Amino acid sequence: MTTRREVVIDVLEGRRPAYVPWELGFTVEAADKLRDHFGIDDLADVLQNHYVGLGNGIGFFTDIGNHRVRDVFGVVWDRSVDRDIGQVEGCVLPEPTLSAYTFPDPLDARFFSDIPERLARFPDRFRVFQLGFSLWERAWTLRGMENLMVDLIERPDFVDELLDAIVQYNIAQVEEAMTYDIDAVYFGDDWGMQRGLQIGPRLWHRFILPAVTRMFGVVRAAGKYVFLHSCGDVDEIFEDLVSVGLSCFNPFQPEVMDVDALIPRYRGRLAFQGGLSTQRTLPYGSVDDVRRETVHLLDLGRDGSYIFAPAHAVEGDVPLENMLAFIEIVQSQPGYAGR
Repeated sequence: MTTRREVVIDVLEGRRPAYVPWELGFTVEAADKLRDHFGIDDLADVLQNHYVGLGNGIGFFTDIGNHRVRDVFGVVWDRSVDRDIGQVEGCVLPEPTLSAYTFPDPLDARFFSDIPERLARFPDRFRVFQLGFSLWERAWTLRGMENLMVDLIERPDFVDELLDAIVQYNIAQVEEAMTYDIDAVYFGDDWGMQRGLQIGPRLWHRFILPAVTRMFGVVRAAGKYVFLHSCGDVDEIFEDLVSVGLSCFNPFQPEVMDVDALIPRYRGRLAFQGGLSTQRTLPYGSVDDVRRETVHLLDLGRDGSYIFAPAHAVEGDVPLENMLAFIEIVQSQPGYAGR
């Protein structure tokens, strides 16, 4: 019997899978709706996802009270509204220098301690080590978005130094993660807006591409797959990303990308994960709308290079009935027996 792990690998290798695999993510509020509906705390058996997520993407380990947490880089996040990530509070690097700042330990045991347990619990799932805020986002959370935008033009040497330090941190953590039996490394780093790149293609090629080339290269040299999450309209750089080893792109937003055209265009060279609209269909559409869009995406993905998912973690304003609709359809696919 084909395992979930094997089905995902077939997709990444451009082969036609037994069925379209899926990875369904939910915010705290949305997951609470599902827990209440099913009367359980652990949704793993209900969702039947195809990945086992490893590591701790952003390093949210310290609760400092009053709806605030501090990550390992010292950034404070206000979660009084957004309970999943939060809003950056303050500025860790108020000046364009690293002279008074010490990077955290990339080998902090808290990132790795539960990996053996999770691999043992989900032996048939595709193993993904996750690095959130892996470059540009980590830089602006430390320096502040406006400050960093100015630095790109006025202090490019400092930006190079900051990004290099982040890359070294990430590579050290990735190399440790790859001592375990993982399949892929997932880099989270939002670069896009609803229209185009946040910093434009010229600056992206100048600052971001060399850095991701180094990080992706370490992963591919070890024989692992490279996953990337970047919200927004970034399809203008897909050819660059493919050339430096990207295996799978997420979240694949239909509001800003031509999903119908991109899957067949890149099939066999780049896989996509996502595509179910979280800006329009899920919060505002009917159950029939959700079913129709889900079936269409599964049809697009039957020949490979596609992993079904909402275009982002499902938000709390999505009706329960809409969540249940896409969960039911993906689990009812011919070829999937449920395990």
